[in-house]
Amino acid sequence: MDNEATQIEGTAKRTVLVTGATGAIGKAISRQMAARDNHTVVLLCRNEQKGRQAVEEIKHATGNEDVRYELADVSRHASIQALADRWSGRLDVLINNAGATPRRRQETPEGIELQFATNVLGYFWMTEAFSEALKQSAPARVINVASYWAGDLDTNDLEFKRRRYNNGTAYRQSKQANRMLTAAFAERFEPYQVTVNVCHPGDVNSQLSNDLGFGGSESPDAGARTPVWLATDPTGALETGKYFEHMRAVRDRFTADRSAVDALYKACLDY
Repeated sequence: MDNEATQIEGTAKRTVLVTGATGAIGKAISRQMAARDNHTVVLLCRNEQKGRQAVEEIKHATGNEDVRYELADVSRHASIQALADRWSGRLDVLINNAGATPRRRQETPEGIELQFATNVLGYFWMTEAFSEALKQSAPARVINVASYWAGDLDTNDLEFKRRRYNNGTAYRQSKQANRMLTAAFAERFEPYQVTVNVCHPGDVNSQLSNDLGFGGSESPDAGARTPVWLATDPTGALETGKYFEHMRAVRDRFTADRSAVDALYKACLDY
């Protein structure tokens, strides 16, 4: 990203789409983005009542009337594609944040293990489906919310058909995948002035962390800080393919193996 692109990005009204926007971190991200000047914020939700309530809360808290919700289930490719097909206008920032950590193995109606479908394919499908909107709005950004608690990825058993399902192991795999796919998309989007970065939001007490058997020492607003910083600070336009913790780039061992990154990307294309 050059300085001219960053200046243009800073002056135009920006449209931001946040997935998982009624959850603890997602709602905090949406509110913090709405509190900034010249931002239209779109909350992506599965539950219409929760979406409507979150929009009203954010409008009341920020005074920004340019906040709305859209309905889609990010664990289902057709639902995401339907959203992309009805989308019109700009998309300057896509924040992939939706996550699920069911305690027992479940499958989507399409027969895909639910945590992999939501946490990995949801990010992948959203980025793919909105790639043209992002390119047409460039300079644009994709921010993936992942975790420092990552690992255990098995490209031969992404859906836990062979391994015994454990929601913590499945979660760690999904967050490793998020970090690896960030590098894959960053490489593919770089010629189009679309940056793709990934971050750990912090240890937030949320439904997701509770389902994993943890509490959390940080508030949702603290958890939103790094994703919002990547969405708004010039760093997020100048860097791409990087992993961040506490608003600092951290070396990511998972993206060092480019053949593994490409293998995962290709595996996701098959879904």
